[in-house]
Amino acid sequence: MKIGYNHTLYACFLGYITQAVVNNFAPLLFIIFHEQLNIPLEQITLLVTINFLVQLLVDFISPFFVDRIGYKKSIIIAHVFSSAGLIALGVLPLMAENAFPMILFAVIIYAVGGGIIEVLISPIAEACPTDNKASVMSLLHSFYCWGTMGVVIISTLFLSIFGKESWHVLSCIWALLPAFNAVFFALVPVNRLTEENSAMSLKELFSKRAFIIFIFLMISAGASEQAMSQWASYFVESALGVPKAIGDITGMCMFSLMMGIARVGHSKFGDTLNLRKCLIASGILSVVSYITVALSPYSILSLIGCALCGLSAGILWPGVFSMAAKHFPKGGTLMFAYLALAGDLGCSAGPTLTGFVSSAFADNLNTGLLAAAIFPLILIISAISLKKSQS
Repeated sequence: MKIGYNHTLYACFLGYITQAVVNNFAPLLFIIFHEQLNIPLEQITLLVTINFLVQLLVDFISPFFVDRIGYKKSIIIAHVFSSAGLIALGVLPLMAENAFPMILFAVIIYAVGGGIIEVLISPIAEACPTDNKASVMSLLHSFYCWGTMGVVIISTLFLSIFGKESWHVLSCIWALLPAFNAVFFALVPVNRLTEENSAMSLKELFSKRAFIIFIFLMISAGASEQAMSQWASYFVESALGVPKAIGDITGMCMFSLMMGIARVGHSKFGDTLNLRKCLIASGILSVVSYITVALSPYSILSLIGCALCGLSAGILWPGVFSMAAKHFPKGGTLMFAYLALAGDLGCSAGPTLTGFVSSAFADNLNTGLLAAAIFPLILIISAISLKKSQS
């Protein structure tokens, strides 16, 4: 069988599934960490914060080594780190009386891999010789959603069958995915996004007002998505009082399903849509969703609000990436790295603000989610101002 660029895209799809495992497996264990390992909510919040802060740091430094050692070697290294971190998560907490430092160390290891993946998957896919780049980008990012659903459903079934105490075994099983994809990436062709020395410099990018707006769009997109995604399972279990298995499926899984539907829909019809107007509409729906989840006295409306938030967040991340790539065709690795950095900053800020505000109000997660509505408001303002910067 001849290996071509279609296989490169398949590897990219698996890369985003790996990213979904890195970002969403541990949140499924929050209740287990809290109840079995006696880890307080503040430290659980720190796990989310450190995960995305490490990814943010990797986003910042990656342009300085990715172009030197190449896309292929870098993406293979990313998957090795992801696999090693998941193995460490399953093994190290069993070897220490205080499990939290061991869990935190594992999170840092796989977050390094996740950060490199976030920087490189989009430009690797963008560099493939395909038509309809925006559609390919949305389809690519939809695999993060399908990966999240797979993590939720498979993990929920595994823990239901083998018991919550088997979570460390499951972590090692998930480590097989990035290990396989590291080998897969070693076999497929990988292009550079731009010719060497032809890409825009950091100074050139940040001298453009539109790029600054894209940065704010990515921050608010990441925060709007992850503030709900990271806490959905915990919210449904604790605030709505449903069993863990139902909480995982109706919370995070429904969120991811709706987000995936939005991204696949955009991949099919994206060429006929005005992305800037779609971002504004998505921001408005996201604000409504957060308010509904936080303030509704009815559980069913809160669940609907959680799902609608996934729908509204669907095109935010790939939409901003596509708009930026079109606006700055010579942005290169540097542009994607700093957009990913901004996105990861938002991914850290959203769940962190939600967790800290919740803790300040006697662990009331409704209050924390209400505070998180500030992020889609920032997105709306940024998207509106983007048109002026393009004139």
